[in-house]
Amino acid sequence: MERTNQLEKRLIAKIKSQKAKVGIIGLGYVGLPIAIAFAKAGFQITGFDRDHQKIKNLRTGVSHTGDVLNSEVVECVSKNLFLPTGDEHNLSKCDAIIICVPTPLNKTKEPDISFVLNAAQTIKRQFQKGQLVVLESTVYPGTTEEIIQAELETNRIRVGKDFFLCFSPERIDPGNREYPLRKIPKVIGGTTPVCTRVASLLYQQIVDQVIPVSSPRVAEMTKLLENTFRIVNIGLVNELVSVADRLGINLWEVIDAAKSKPFGFMPFYPGPGIGGHCIGIDPLYLSWKARLVGSELRFVELARRINASMPSYVVRRISELLNSKGKAVKHSKILVVGVAYKKDVSDVRESPAIEILEQLSKLGGEMSFHDPHVRTIQFNGERLSSQALTVKMLKRCDLVVIVTPHSNLDYRLLLQHSQLLFDSRNALSRIAKHSRGKVVLL
Repeated sequence: MERTNQLEKRLIAKIKSQKAKVGIIGLGYVGLPIAIAFAKAGFQITGFDRDHQKIKNLRTGVSHTGDVLNSEVVECVSKNLFLPTGDEHNLSKCDAIIICVPTPLNKTKEPDISFVLNAAQTIKRQFQKGQLVVLESTVYPGTTEEIIQAELETNRIRVGKDFFLCFSPERIDPGNREYPLRKIPKVIGGTTPVCTRVASLLYQQIVDQVIPVSSPRVAEMTKLLENTFRIVNIGLVNELVSVADRLGINLWEVIDAAKSKPFGFMPFYPGPGIGGHCIGIDPLYLSWKARLVGSELRFVELARRINASMPSYVVRRISELLNSKGKAVKHSKILVVGVAYKKDVSDVRESPAIEILEQLSKLGGEMSFHDPHVRTIQFNGERLSSQALTVKMLKRCDLVVIVTPHSNLDYRLLLQHSQLLFDSRNALSRIAKHSRGKVVLL
């Protein structure tokens, strides 16, 4: 028991004095902001990633996420507070290691936790007694104990005694300036009370509020509940889109009126589909785990199917809109505005815009896109480049489709010079009141 106290006291003392060295495995849109936050707080950070180009860019001060400025990377690297590296041996010098690796679905839509397992094996090779290990990657309940703990723990090395292990779900919202990392409460579930206590102290150095919970499973389930709540409610409003259209009702106006109620209602908005890594994937982790224990999440499956159908619904509406103007999709010049999965980011993972582009192309549409955050995309086996948004460009298009409503788009230019606009995000609501039928909503 004395040794446990000594390991805990030693790590706590290092954290309080900012002498604790922190390792981050995975320098993506979650790992990099966390690394920079700790570095700016005065901690020495080792950022480990297997992407050699990413490491090279970071060492020269080039950030790959909009939530971290190049100047921040330059500052932290130049002060020797942030070491981006592909050498895992550097992790052996770390007092705390945070895992921020991808957790995608495999081809059969089941959880792929291979990145998490690889991270655990990497830590095991560089393991030092007294280290704190925190998993932030979104996983199914039980992963921290079943994968990380099982990999690191032996008869001679025990969790809560020789090392500390927690799960703390990432909650970063890329592109959200209102809620930066520091303002987002951090949920922490340790495998023992000591683990929770140590991890809470560490994260208190970079966030304003820490929420301790009783176990890693509770913390894992918390993340999945957050995004399952969102996918179900988005599915609800998406299901109402076609009904409202047939009834001649503006669903956006309905939602704005409903949200005036000060209690019992939270606004969610329809759209062309769900993209990104979180909302469309995380609930499937929960569904998969539920099936393993003999349960069924029917709401989640229904919401998934509704949301997955939205790109096809958008294509059908576009086809009908062009037909009403005496045109077909085939040979029509169609510009898709915004291909990132959400506004003000460059991430195109699972973006509904890509599917819309592909479906319209298969119908014979002559496709192009504009996105101020995305230079190129993979399309029909080739690289398709973003086109400049000009008057000439807009006038030669038969239809412009707004899929991702970036803040820095010139909406007045779109409205003034497009022949026909299909607005799947209600992005033109403030300036399109007198558009005389030029704008059609989802």
